[in-house]
Amino acid sequence: MNEMINKDGCDFARLTPDNVLTLVEKRMGIRCNNLFRPMNSYINRVFEIETTDQTRLIVKFYRPKRWSKEAILDEHQFLIDLKTQEIPVIAPLAASDGTTLGCCGDLYFTVFPKCGGRSVDEFTEEQWLQLGRLIGRMHQVGETATAKHRITLAPDHSTRDQLNYLLGAKCVPEDLKPSLESAVLAIMDDIRPLFAKCKNIRIHGDCHFANFIHRPGESLFIIDFDDMVMGPPVQDLWMLLPGGLEDTFVELDLFLEGYETFRAFDQNSLRLVEPLRAMRFIHYMAWCAHQAEEDGETRAIDGFGSRDYWLKEIADLLDQRERIAKAPAGFGGNC
Repeated sequence: MNEMINKDGCDFARLTPDNVLTLVEKRMGIRCNNLFRPMNSYINRVFEIETTDQTRLIVKFYRPKRWSKEAILDEHQFLIDLKTQEIPVIAPLAASDGTTLGCCGDLYFTVFPKCGGRSVDEFTEEQWLQLGRLIGRMHQVGETATAKHRITLAPDHSTRDQLNYLLGAKCVPEDLKPSLESAVLAIMDDIRPLFAKCKNIRIHGDCHFANFIHRPGESLFIIDFDDMVMGPPVQDLWMLLPGGLEDTFVELDLFLEGYETFRAFDQNSLRLVEPLRAMRFIHYMAWCAHQAEEDGETRAIDGFGSRDYWLKEIADLLDQRERIAKAPAGFGGNC
């Protein structure tokens, strides 16, 4: 039997309009019309639907075994906390019982309001200030509570788990696993002291351009909190920069000016940017491996899993280790 079909008959890979609409109507106490539009999503199954009063909704079915129920609820609580403080995010809708997570057996789903908008390819100076203010406010809320069931972004937590997964994955050639392990462990040894005194708070964790949308007449919205973690605040900065720190002083200054309107930023934490970039390389390898290992068909990028792919990734890790060693001393030490 397909492991994604649970005992209640919900098949993650083959959710039908009838399944989805019936589950949503029953949970939310609403009536839907026949609009049913699958949305792009690598990990989850996401659909746009419409109620009989023409209210558009987004329904997300979480991929089985990717997140625990408790981890999903940590995400929801963060979104609710942010929404309560009028920070522009898209929070889940609650059912009549006040809960935000529905289920069909062990398959979990959530209903969100539809919030249209467009992504921004290149931020203006004013938008860099706006980004800083937005993320500063988000972190101000993020540090008011913890997410006990979420990953901690640190070498001996998230990166160690990702390495262990890769070493057990069939998509990594056995004869290349020692080289991959050696490269990752060397980076972990190098960067571990830099994380020793970090203050970890609830952060977005996957803060790149595609996860911001612009709505005319409104502020930027930050979306897609699937990968929220407990981690250093600088993680939500470095992926937004259009280059390395040495090439993006203007953008960095504008961002920090906006950020520090609401929350102090530890300049020493900029020393974590290149280590976090290395950790992102490892995270992305493990993320792709998860897709390949789970169903044997999904590929995030062309050529993933080939021998050439892994040789290039190992070489990139070695190069990144050198970049970490050469990082300007002026960016400080422990955060």
